[in-house]
Amino acid sequence: MLYTVDVPRLWNATIEAHRHDVRQAVVDTTAALIAEHGLLSVTMSRIAEDTGIGRATLYKYFPHVESILIAWHERQIAAHLSDLTEIRDRGGDAASRLRAVLEGYALITNESAKHHDSEVSTLIHHHEQVAKAEHQLSHLVEGLIADAAKDGAVRSDVPPQELAVYCLNALGAARSLASKAAVRRLVTLTLNGLQSPD
Repeated sequence: MLYTVDVPRLWNATIEAHRHDVRQAVVDTTAALIAEHGLLSVTMSRIAEDTGIGRATLYKYFPHVESILIAWHERQIAAHLSDLTEIRDRGGDAASRLRAVLEGYALITNESAKHHDSEVSTLIHHHEQVAKAEHQLSHLVEGLIADAAKDGAVRSDVPPQELAVYCLNALGAARSLASKAAVRRLVTLTLNGLQSPD
């Protein structure tokens, strides 16, 4: 629609806020439906109905269920990265911040595995946003390892980038652990691998 006069900024902000709210409602509804009924039973019609919007409106926001799942996953990734960044920035020495971030990551990995079914994981984990988030996470851990190496708290004979890859891959095993205590033991084992062999 073309306006013959300038649309007030407040109106534009209100429209953007409404669009954001609709997108979030659609994403939340889809996640709840999948959790309750499974991916294969969720349709665009059902999502529109449960969100309280028309199908035509839904298609203006998302072309298909997969696109909604990708939006949901992007939101989850952003929240997890924000949480880990907050943990890193809480203060303390490099070694304690590294432990806290690795434990936070392992607990997130463990919790997420309980709520992702394999169909959903297959759809969303091949998206480019995942690769970008993995790079950001690796960079965050690499920086902490470099700081801890400067303090003499971890080995310095292996580049921090390689040690970050080691940590994140090792902590991927948290997906299959049954308790938080087991996750914390895995974090300790992973940190032991960062110690100097001397």
